[in-house]
Amino acid sequence: MGTVYFPEESGKARTEGASHTPPPTGKGFYPTRSRVVMFLLFLSFFSLIGGALWLQAISSKRLQDRGKAYSVKELKPMAMRGKIMDRDGALLASDIPASAISADPDEARSAPKEKRMALARLLDISLQRLDARLKSNAQFVYLKRQVDQDVANAILKLGINGIRASKEYKRSYPEGEIFSHLIGFANVDNAGKAGIELAAQNILAGTAGHRRVIRDVRGRIVEDTQAVRDPVDGGDIVLSVNSRLQYIAFRELKDAVTRQRANSGSAVVLDVRSGEVLAMTNYPGYDPNVVTQREGEHVRNRALTDAYEPGSTLKPFTVALAMDKRKVTPKTTIQTAPGKLQIGKATIEDAHPHGALSVSQIIEKSSNVGTVKLAMMMKAHDMWNLFEALGFGTQASMEFPGATRGKLRPYKSWQPIEQATMSYGHGIDVSLTQLARAYMPFARRGDIVPLSLYRLDVPPAGRQVISEKTALEMRHILEKATGPDGTAPKAQVRGYRVAGKTGTSYKRIDGRYFREVNGRKLRKYVASFVGFAPASQPRVIVAVMIDEPSNGRHYGGDIAAPVFSRIVRDAMGLLEIAPDSPVTDVVIPQDATKESI
Repeated sequence: MGTVYFPEESGKARTEGASHTPPPTGKGFYPTRSRVVMFLLFLSFFSLIGGALWLQAISSKRLQDRGKAYSVKELKPMAMRGKIMDRDGALLASDIPASAISADPDEARSAPKEKRMALARLLDISLQRLDARLKSNAQFVYLKRQVDQDVANAILKLGINGIRASKEYKRSYPEGEIFSHLIGFANVDNAGKAGIELAAQNILAGTAGHRRVIRDVRGRIVEDTQAVRDPVDGGDIVLSVNSRLQYIAFRELKDAVTRQRANSGSAVVLDVRSGEVLAMTNYPGYDPNVVTQREGEHVRNRALTDAYEPGSTLKPFTVALAMDKRKVTPKTTIQTAPGKLQIGKATIEDAHPHGALSVSQIIEKSSNVGTVKLAMMMKAHDMWNLFEALGFGTQASMEFPGATRGKLRPYKSWQPIEQATMSYGHGIDVSLTQLARAYMPFARRGDIVPLSLYRLDVPPAGRQVISEKTALEMRHILEKATGPDGTAPKAQVRGYRVAGKTGTSYKRIDGRYFREVNGRKLRKYVASFVGFAPASQPRVIVAVMIDEPSNGRHYGGDIAAPVFSRIVRDAMGLLEIAPDSPVTDVVIPQDATKESI
């Protein structure tokens, strides 16, 4: 039997059947437990000391950097983009105040559904899309950029935690579709993406600023610590275009494309004296104020970026070269009967036979056969030199994104049939703007000047391309082409003498001039007209191109010449150019607009 000790009777003992238990220590703990507890205490103490040393000595910089990342922020205040104005100061593009709406998803996602729905409506997005954005693990997400100020204020009034609005700018285009292809657009990051906005990016963009600020846990700026650099606003630019003339050209072009059920159309108006572009428009267009419309093939400026075979509008240059080389005079007779000409295996044809024609009449009647016979009188390199001097096959004289060089192959590779077809505008590709500029020697005195999309204070010097005598003779011939016996009487304008040339060309489809469907050859056409007015002292050159008219007619004299007439009519009044002809001089006979392809 064991012995049991009773605390209250420490001097006595009683023996029982229980086993012997050693007495506890004086402090009430067993010796082993005391040592374990002491060891753990010392271990914790040294761990704390080690951790403190690590945080304060070794990891202090890393932690400071992390802390600054949450409190000290680097901001880059946007610079205002420069304005774009027309030659008279009318505003075509400018910045207006806007806001960027952002969120701290961790805070904002806990907002009541009613408030999130209201936020989604103001942002013009679905609630599902908003909630998807707020599921992000990031501390910052954009919900929408370039939000109008009144909308941003309404969003902030919702009082949703974690939703913020920061200042930025939004590009505004007051003229919308009318100037869309020329002006282009800039994106939300202040970068030009098309048109003048891209071409003049270095001038318009300016330089963003640089600030350091301290934010609280809710992202609010509580202290502006340092303005490292203030933003520098972009520079303004003044274009050469006249916004009222641009509207006239757009209106007439849109009407023609719509009525002729055409694929598209372009129009260019040039100042004869300075080479300034007074109007440049295309239809259909797009609204640069609507982000969703700023993509696709309709965004490009087709008057500059698209090349096509100009057809008969190129004939005047062949004739001018023949006269300049003294091969012929305007009165020289060329036999075009029977309306066909064989060159190798190819046959050149007129729309209908004419018989003997003077050189002047070759242009009036737009004879392919007559033009080819003149071309065959000259050397290939002489034709190539003239085409190159006119700007065909070379970079546009003004910088514009995507402007085409066109296609003009080296003369050494020309075959006789190629020289023949190029003489009347096939086998060579040009843009409408290149073609309009090429008519400058006829409207001036045989010289040509560079084009400019920016307003000029001093006109540039011209470069002689053909002799003054030839230029004046061709001006007279081109004036006859718009008369009763020519292919373009519909280009006439009451009170003004006009001069110009029609063009109707087959459009290439997959490298061929027709598409065969059920044994039939289906063709598409490009109708064009280039001319100037007043013919007595030219002030403007107007070029019009209608792509794929499909309303029953396709000749340039029927489709493009009337557009030229209406643009010139209104331009003469707008520019206050005095009439140079009686108002009764307009004579438009029936069926007088047919021409050779």
